[in-house]
Amino acid sequence: MAPSLMSAGRALEQLSGQVAMSHRYVIDIDASNYQLGGWSKAAGLGVSWQKYSYRGGDATHDTLVPGNVSYPNVSLSRAVGRDSAKVQAWLVSVTRDRRSLSGAIHLVDFLGSPVVTWRLNEFFPIGWRLTEFDSAGSRPAIETLELCHTGFLPAEGRAK
Repeated sequence: MAPSLMSAGRALEQLSGQVAMSHRYVIDIDASNYQLGGWSKAAGLGVSWQKYSYRGGDATHDTLVPGNVSYPNVSLSRAVGRDSAKVQAWLVSVTRDRRSLSGAIHLVDFLGSPVVTWRLNEFFPIGWRLTEFDSAGSRPAIETLELCHTGFLPAEGRAK
């Protein structure tokens, strides 16, 4: 690698605090003092509609219409690190103050700038787990945080 490219790479590495990682996910909790850090994997961010059909006056085909919307749980995973203690403290606070939260999941680039944001209307944690400890293995321990939510599509008339 050319010296100028190596210098630029080191500078970007220092700015971002990451090595060889292009994207990560950040949870932003409104009205909270907890910053849960970056997550390397997100799964389950999606939406689906029930399908309703009815047969009108023309009995040759069904008419399809979209029904109720549902959102699967979101799972966020990463290697255990310093931010894991913040997650534990946040889980304790949620246990004490049982209310739905609002916030967002941001897909951020290597500099921490948001690329895409999904606003979660209401959410709360429904699970946290850690992979089994294996000191003989070469893999890091992975923590997974699971969130349920009421959606990320803005309702008509609701602020985006």
